[in-house]
Amino acid sequence: MTSADTGARPLRVGVLGAGMIATIGYGYLPNLHKIRDRVEVVAIANRDLTRARAVADQYEIGTAVASLDELLDLDLDAVVNLLPAPAHYAASTRILESGRHLVTEKPITGTLEEADHLLEIADRQGLLVVAAPADMLASEWIRARDLVGSNAVGKVAFARVQSSHAGAAGLAWPVNPSQFYQRGVGALLDMAVYGITQATGVLGPVHRVSALSGITVPVRRARGGPFDGLEIPVSAPDNNLILLDFGEATFAVVDGTFNVVASRAPRMEVYGLEGTLLVNRPDEALPPVEVYRLDAAPGVAGWITPRDYKIFAVGSDRFAELQRGALIEHLADCVRDGRQPVASGRHARHVLEVMLAAGRSATEGRVIDVASTF
Repeated sequence: MTSADTGARPLRVGVLGAGMIATIGYGYLPNLHKIRDRVEVVAIANRDLTRARAVADQYEIGTAVASLDELLDLDLDAVVNLLPAPAHYAASTRILESGRHLVTEKPITGTLEEADHLLEIADRQGLLVVAAPADMLASEWIRARDLVGSNAVGKVAFARVQSSHAGAAGLAWPVNPSQFYQRGVGALLDMAVYGITQATGVLGPVHRVSALSGITVPVRRARGGPFDGLEIPVSAPDNNLILLDFGEATFAVVDGTFNVVASRAPRMEVYGLEGTLLVNRPDEALPPVEVYRLDAAPGVAGWITPRDYKIFAVGSDRFAELQRGALIEHLADCVRDGRQPVASGRHARHVLEVMLAAGRSATEGRVIDVASTF
């Protein structure tokens, strides 16, 4: 559909997958009622039809079906692909080939060839691809990007980005956490994707990658939740440290592990020749973004909290309001306005190349060049 086709009515959306990421508080469906004037969730598909019907009833979705085939038979402008990571590519291919815009969970695919194929279909059909994670739609990351881009901390030397937690086995996960520790998923694709998206969203495309990866322990034991005590064999590295080279002696280190049981470190620290920028954790009693400037005042260096010069606040932080649903709103806005998305398929493809390069670097013990940009 084009923006002209959908401009006079809400974007008609189908959701593929009725699992945890669709329904959890920070997921896709819980907050979409706030934008019903622009997005209508027409149908949801899940192979367990009973589950699909229960979610449809909970969120006032008109139709529940058991397959992607049935979903694509409906009058839809876009489909949100929430299947497990190994199934992303096959479903996304069919969605785009059917002429629907795509919102997909991360990672966009498992290989660069698959990602290139999806983007080629989208370009040929005049369709948009919006990809998780949604971080660069959040106000703190937009602010960080704009401040770095406006030289607020001077020439950037290096950054540190933390994108780790204790892993699904350590967080009383409500669904079976085993898949997160297996090849095809793992901490690199499941967690480092956030930090690499943030680092590239703020600092730009990566030129080269070096990484260390390993399996911390061969078996994990689930703590709490319905799978408490479950022993999980680990086949994918759960401990990844990634060094990114942005060119011109600008570097970043990103952790993507299942080994951070607690931290008070900022999510991002950017060190420039004229200052330092922090993106803080949302659960701390700190401003979302802080900057230390050598010239905070004439002759005085110090910390400042960047604010816009506005008497009245304009708009709101849509990511905070909608959580992952912000990706669907972003697609609707881009379709309506005829513009390319920020959370784009090409950014997701670049992040995938960086993650795959990190895996190769750790295995081969060498620096890997990155060819793509966004």
